[in-house]
Amino acid sequence: MDLDISPLFISLRASIIATIIVFFIGMAAARWMLDYKGKGKGIIDSIFIAPLVLPPTVVGFLLLLLLGNNSPIGQLLYQFEYTIIFTWEATVITATVVAFPLMYRTTLGAFEQIDPNIILAARTLGASEWRIFWTVMIPLSYRGLVAATILSFARALGEFGATLMLAGNIPSQTQTMPVAIFFAAESGDMRTALIWVLILLFISMSVIIIVNFWAETTKLKRQGKKIKKHKLFKPENLSDKSSYLIDTSGLILNIEKQLHGFSLETNFQANQETLGLLGASGSGKSMTLRCIAGLETPDRGFISLNGQILFDSAKKINLPSSQRNVGFVFQNYALFSHLNVSQNIAFGIQHLSKTEQEQSIKKYIKLMELQGLEKRYPHQLSGGQQQRVALARALATEPQALLLDEPFSALDTYLRYQLQEQLINTLSTYKGVTLFVTHNLEEVYQVCPNLLIIDQGKTIAYGDKYEIFEYPTTYAVAQLTGCKNFSRAKAISPTSVEALDWGCSLTVIEPIPESLAYIGIRAHHLTFVETPDTENTFPCSLVKTRETPHRMTLYLQVHSMKSTQENFYLLQAELFKEKWDTLKDRPQPWYVRLNPVKLFLMQP
Repeated sequence: MDLDISPLFISLRASIIATIIVFFIGMAAARWMLDYKGKGKGIIDSIFIAPLVLPPTVVGFLLLLLLGNNSPIGQLLYQFEYTIIFTWEATVITATVVAFPLMYRTTLGAFEQIDPNIILAARTLGASEWRIFWTVMIPLSYRGLVAATILSFARALGEFGATLMLAGNIPSQTQTMPVAIFFAAESGDMRTALIWVLILLFISMSVIIIVNFWAETTKLKRQGKKIKKHKLFKPENLSDKSSYLIDTSGLILNIEKQLHGFSLETNFQANQETLGLLGASGSGKSMTLRCIAGLETPDRGFISLNGQILFDSAKKINLPSSQRNVGFVFQNYALFSHLNVSQNIAFGIQHLSKTEQEQSIKKYIKLMELQGLEKRYPHQLSGGQQQRVALARALATEPQALLLDEPFSALDTYLRYQLQEQLINTLSTYKGVTLFVTHNLEEVYQVCPNLLIIDQGKTIAYGDKYEIFEYPTTYAVAQLTGCKNFSRAKAISPTSVEALDWGCSLTVIEPIPESLAYIGIRAHHLTFVETPDTENTFPCSLVKTRETPHRMTLYLQVHSMKSTQENFYLLQAELFKEKWDTLKDRPQPWYVRLNPVKLFLMQP
């Protein structure tokens, strides 16, 4: 008996058309759901994937209710003398409906695997959402998209129940291979049923094998390129902007935003300088940068940069990241893994001519000392090299403000020092505003001439770094700038205070504030003298020590406040090891001096 091969062509044609349709609809739905923050997200997601979990007959019945001759859609089509039921188009519709969930869910999973900072980085580089989708998200998730397409095709090719109910079993019109298998088996023609089963298996398995072979070959080619080319490598929308302009230059910021457990309330102005944002982890430093860049939206407030209003809650102004001309270097660098060094640097300057792009790339390759690395990809670079590429990429857009969010946190000590020196040299020629977020004291002191200290979302100090470090006005400022010795204090006279926790009276030089609460001194300002004759000198004993490569930290018990508690101490002193070598063999008690010039008096 001759075999009618029309089910093969009907199935392939319907499956291919359905796969093409769900490829675009599924990607669009996944992209929308990725950023959707509104109500009912779970309900929408459930509706999208329902055809995957519902029995095929249920899906077919629902399609009959929706598209049948008595439905509103069916009645409308009947006016044009057209019906969907029992037509070839019905096979495409059912295949599309059942294949959509696999395309949508697999694509959404692939999109969710992309580091969110990479998307945010692209926005700060001026890329539109459309460009980000096609040049960043699609390349980074293409393997997931391939898998989604294969699964969708296989599901469309094997659809039976819904197709039978909506399209029926009309030979040479709507009879697909799964339907042909069912009716052949039901009529006892097992030979024909087996042939169609084998054909269906062959098509499905062939597609999967071919795609897997392609993926493996692509992987091996990439690995081969790496070995061949780098075998000696060693790791190391606003039409009228005039209404959004003001006359003040620099960065002006006054915002409020509710965070977990506290409210961020930041208020400062910065000009062409490097301003360090210092504070404990979770204090609101990074959130401040993200609000400036437009990656987060304040609850209320105002942000302007060189006369352009970036955000104004009162006037309902909120420029998107792509229009703010702000460079952002993320903590994890957020380089585009599918682009090489040159392409990463050029990402934000695509509006320039090719010649201008090449000139800019060469400029920042030289500035960041990346010569010879132009064709390498991020995974072929050391942490320090990735950091320099991220900085070059941000600077290439010539931003009016450069935001650095702990750019050295993932680097070792030696490399961190080298890049700090390079950053200082780079920023010396940069004409914009620079904000540098860190919680490393040495780092911020070396890089930044001015400081903004944030504690639990509140600005508690702002100004010259020398003034803040030498004369902290509150306990929190002193603590966040590294002071380790504190005592509650009360005034005795205009020139002396009683250190209640240290059990002693101290002469002071600094004027005593009316709301005096604490007295403090930094560990490296404590000195040891031979005799107790000088002012603010007290006998002490060594409780324990802690050693670093170059310094010793001494934990001291002042004799005026002895305690039976084990390891009880009141003061910490830090000495270079050379000084420690001359002190350690001295008989105790030692005499520690709290220099009046180095004492600071603090408010609550």
